[in-house]
Order: sequence, then C-alpha cells, then structure tokens
Amino acid sequence: MNHDEFRNLGHQLIDWIADYRRDIAERPVRSRVEPGWVRQQFDQEPPTTPDDPQAVLDDLERVIVPGLSQFQHPGYYAFFPANASLASVLGDIAGAGLGAVGLNWEAAPALTELEELTCDWFRQLVGLDPKWQGSIHDTASTACLVATLCARERASDFALNRGGLRDGPPLTMYASGQAHSSVEKAMLLADIGRDHIRMIERDESFRMDTDKLAEAMARDRDQGLVPAAVIASVGATGTAAIDSVAKIVEIAQTYGAWVHVDAAMAGSAMLLEEYRPLWQGVEEADSVSINAHKWFGTVFDCSLLYVREPQHLIRVMSTNPSYLRTHRADDVTQLRDWGIALGRRFRALKLLFHLRLDGADAIRERIRRDLDNAAWLRDQIEAAEHWTLTAPPSLQTLCMRHEPPEADGSPLTGEALDAHTLAWVETLNASGKAYLTPTVLDGRWTGRVSIGAEPTERGDVETLWQAMQQAVTG
Repeated sequence: MNHDEFRNLGHQLIDWIADYRRDIAERPVRSRVEPGWVRQQFDQEPPTTPDDPQAVLDDLERVIVPGLSQFQHPGYYAFFPANASLASVLGDIAGAGLGAVGLNWEAAPALTELEELTCDWFRQLVGLDPKWQGSIHDTASTACLVATLCARERASDFALNRGGLRDGPPLTMYASGQAHSSVEKAMLLADIGRDHIRMIERDESFRMDTDKLAEAMARDRDQGLVPAAVIASVGATGTAAIDSVAKIVEIAQTYGAWVHVDAAMAGSAMLLEEYRPLWQGVEEADSVSINAHKWFGTVFDCSLLYVREPQHLIRVMSTNPSYLRTHRADDVTQLRDWGIALGRRFRALKLLFHLRLDGADAIRERIRRDLDNAAWLRDQIEAAEHWTLTAPPSLQTLCMRHEPPEADGSPLTGEALDAHTLAWVETLNASGKAYLTPTVLDGRWTGRVSIGAEPTERGDVETLWQAMQQAVTG
C-alpha cells in the first residue's frame, strides 16, 4: 500500500468509524453469532495477492461488527465500563501511524517523556501525592503481576539474585475473596503457590474482612511463613465493593508486607474529590493501578501503575543488554525497567489526545452523571415489589435479584431462584436492548448492572429498568 492508497482508504475508514459510533444504538448490544461463524466468512488459505480494498472495508460491517458485543452501546451494562472516547481513538491511530517502539529513551524520547507527563497528569487528577511515579501497562493484570514481583523481592531480600524462593522461608500473599481473578493469577505467576495464597473472607459489605486478614497474617508468621503482600480492591469485580485501604495498610505494615491497591475500574471515581475518602490510606500503600481504559474512557489498552519507590521497581525489573546501552542512560527514564515488556507502544498518545481534546471537566461530568443514574436505578429497585438489592450499592454498580413467590405464596429459593435469575437476564440480553453479566454472590446467581458506557443517559437507564421488569414476567 502506498501513501495515496493509505490516505484514500484511511479517509473511508474514519468515515465508517464515525457512522458506526453515531448509529451504534440501532444494533443489538450482545453479539448473536454462533461459534465458528466469523472464521467461516473468510478464506481458510492466506491471501497471496492484494484484495479489493473496498471488500476489506465491507467486511467490517458484514462480519466483524456482528461478531462483537457492543461495549460502546448505550445499553451496555456488562462486565465494567470499557469506554473508547473518539478523542483517544485518534491518539491511538496516531501512535500506530508513527510506528515508534520504546526500547529505550533514545529510541523514542517523545514516547518516554509523554508517558511520564500523562501519568503525572492522571496522578494529579485523582489526587495522589507527587511522590508517586507512574508508567503505562496493557492491563491491570500485568500491573498486579509487577506489583507482586516487587513484593516478592522485598520480602525475600531479592531472592532473584540468589537461588530464587527456594533459598528462604515460604512467602504468603493475601487478597479479598471478592478480588478480580487476575489477582490470584498474578500471585501464582510470582511463584506463590496456592497453598500460600490467602483469599480472605468478606464482611457484610463485601469488603475484605480486616479482622480475618489480621488473624491470617499472624497465624502465618507464627508458623514460620513470611507475609509478603496484600492486594486491596478498590472496586471489587462483582460488587464494586471498596476495601478499607487504611486498615489494610496498618495491618500490613506490622509485617513489612507490600500493599498494592487494585483500583482498576473504581479509581476513576477519584477524579471527584468528594469520593476520595473511599480510598483513605492509599498514600501509605506501595503501589496503585488504575485503568484509564475503563470508566475514565481512554481506549483500551491503557493501565496506569504507580509506585512510591521507583528505584525498587527498577531494581526488580531492570535489564541492560549491550545493544540498548547509550550515552544518555544515566540521566533519563528507561521505561523498559518499569514493567514486563522490553518494547512498548506509544500508549501515552491516546491519553494525551483524550485529555487535550475532551478535557478533565467533561470526564468528571460524565462520571457524576453515571453515579446519578445508578442512584436512580437503586431507588427504583428498592421501591419495587419482589425486587431486592443483593449487595450494598457501590459507585455505579448494582446487584439485584427478582424474588417472586411460589404458587403457594412461599418465597422462591435455591436452584429455582437461580434458574429464574439466569432466565430473566438471558431474556434481556437476547432482546438486544441491553447486555448484563450476572454474578454469583454467596453461592447464588444475581443480576448485575454496571452503568458507565459513554453514551448512556437517564433515558437509557429508564429503558433498562422497564426491560428488566418485562423480562421477569417471561
């Protein structure tokens, strides 16, 4: 493809994206294709000659869009908000077009320094102290892995420089049983075996029970184990519950354990000063991760990891092969030493475009709108017959169940209630009007609504509530 062909096709592609996003509400939210359908739409042998450019674009509409659930749809309430602001999309396109690879500072000075700048902008927006320094990773899963590796090396006095963990006493790590699955995965990848991972019980608000945490850490220490890290959830996956960061830090510091605050989704709420008390104690933690590609709205992937002691992170992650050494190595940041990957994409551009073209005030306004819409839906559920909230509402996430009576007037319970819950959620999802992902709380299925898609307005939430009430009637 030459420059003119790129220009012509690129203009068509931008026009198509603009129309797609403008008209997305007309599409079903959840994909309706059957397994294998997408692959069957293409030749099974690789292309050997150039295809018709128009045919390639046409396949976006014919094949790709039907094979996607629409995360940018106003009826999207599944998983977590995963917004992709059009301003940040332009930044992503710019980054891909530049084709820079951040192997070291010299390879891409702008990539390195804009990542430092945009991370500091974001730090200021969520009210963290200037002592925090950040870098951009792909997802919070990777950020959590980096944090657990840092915790492992601090607790083991840098076992990586000796024979690894086999040379010292076993380490233990702790998290809420409500934490994201990536937390346990990070601990496993850090070579903390399942026998030494403690998933702490929840309290009545679905937060980590800090009394249970204190008991577990004391018991492990008395048995000769070394408590190495505690992962605090600021926005647990199922309920968006927020652990007591201050209490967790207090307990962890008794053992010298690392505290990582996983604020992947809910961290965006900290743009609002009135919500910052929810993560009180965060300044005494060791690391914090927030996904700009969730509620904040920067297109995936853009996960920010902040640490209070960058030199410890660099010591754990540093690599310095001869082909990457330059005469500027000592007075610049080398982001390869801040994470897993050696090379990095120009992710900072999409964050830069997002903030410069939209501005933080508009993002704050949207977050407040989502919180107001969640409060409105909460009020409707609390007032409606046979509907109940199954967890305390947290931010923009609501968990609810419809509990109709049996024919004899007794309450529907057990597996029959599970079947009813899954049935009305599937009826709603199959309608194309909305997309919810149910979750299990206390061993029983419950409906779950996560409000936060960029185009979702009050009228869309009102439509959702109407559809929910219709779905439970069959």
